[in-house]
Amino acid sequence: MKPILLLILTFITIVNCYSQTSEEYFNKGVSKAKLKDYKGAIADYSKAIEINPKVASIYFNRGVSRAKLQDYKNAIIDFNKAIEFNSNDAEAYYIRGLSKAKLQYYQDAISDFSKTIEINHNYAEAYYNRGVAKANLNDNLGAISDFSKAIEVNSKYEEAYYNRGLLKALSGDYKNSITDYNKAIEINPNDAVVYYSRGMSKNKLGLKESGCLDLKKAEKLGSNEATNAIEQLCN
Repeated sequence: MKPILLLILTFITIVNCYSQTSEEYFNKGVSKAKLKDYKGAIADYSKAIEINPKVASIYFNRGVSRAKLQDYKNAIIDFNKAIEFNSNDAEAYYIRGLSKAKLQYYQDAISDFSKTIEINHNYAEAYYNRGVAKANLNDNLGAISDFSKAIEVNSKYEEAYYNRGLLKALSGDYKNSITDYNKAIEINPNDAVVYYSRGMSKNKLGLKESGCLDLKKAEKLGSNEATNAIEQLCN
């Protein structure tokens, strides 16, 4: 009987030599994700989790890949697990917040962005996206405050200037909206949407000539909205 036992033990040893570790599957997943093979990455992360189900970074990376595929509900489940194992991960809260916002769970998204900011006070994107979520809940003053904070952290944050300008224009503060649009254009001089919005604010203030120049610039950059506005305002 001894030779049989030895044969079985040898066979088990050979099988173990060819098994892959959780880390190896994780690394394969990372490589696939870099190539935008998110489905392949998810399969490898899932295998890594089967082997070692208590590693926050694996759940986090799988959540990111799921979010890339717009599978936001399952991405949130993964970020929940990542946070369970590492409750101080600002990125996990942040991307979970983005996923919730994509599903229009804006209040829950705000909570996650707030947690991100609690962990990292200089997270400009968290302020910005919290502002977007607040704007979607019609809290325009709160949104403007968050866009201003994002700008404090990152003075080159074009989208924050633009959205702050847009909300100011919606409240009838066209003069200050133009100031924000000016800054956005200074950062990115080829954004048709900003030229269009600045042109509309200028027209609201009676600055027809300057406003129409902006609308024509927006049209040149590809804005169909600007074409329609020119027909109505600049003839």
